[in-house]
Amino acid sequence: MDNDALVALRKGHFIVLYDGDEREGEADLIFHASFADPKRVEFMRREAGGMIVLAISKEIANELGLPFLHEMFAKNGIENTYVKTNYNDTPPYTTPVNHIDAHTGVTDNDKALAIKDFSEIFNQKNRKKFYNSHFRTPGHLPICVSKGIEKRRGHTELAVEISKMAGINPAMVLCEMLGSGKALSKKEAIAYASKNKLAFVEGKEI
Repeated sequence: MDNDALVALRKGHFIVLYDGDEREGEADLIFHASFADPKRVEFMRREAGGMIVLAISKEIANELGLPFLHEMFAKNGIENTYVKTNYNDTPPYTTPVNHIDAHTGVTDNDKALAIKDFSEIFNQKNRKKFYNSHFRTPGHLPICVSKGIEKRRGHTELAVEISKMAGINPAMVLCEMLGSGKALSKKEAIAYASKNKLAFVEGKEI
């Protein structure tokens, strides 16, 4: 993989991450959570167009006590409310959040506040106390937890893995890149990255 992508992430720049032809065949616009601000969130919303999510490692999720939603549903006898993906794995979502100081949680300002403050968890001595005092759930910021690249190779796992390769905390912001009525094609994603001078990374490189 080109080192430019890792340098870009360390500097707070966007990169384009394509999972693979054998999987969704979709590209996400991604950047590191510690650089979140309203302008970056708005840029994602306008330029990519998909759902903005925060991807975190399973280690920090376990430390905070964040469950996978499909496991929580199963424990409550409502297994039929979720569907496995076409590649036969379960969605990596945990409980979505709002920041405690958010107005509705929907706006670019509110999402940026939640993302940025979540990235501060890694700097805390008592991470769970920080999480519990700064966030409320359910909210409007979806969070996905990596299941480990050895178990699953979705955008969540790839983004968390690339953050580790870059030597930054495993908290990445992702947004699917959409075209007209469907996901942006690989060719279109490569062209977009080239036009905007962004690094383009394929899952097989990670």
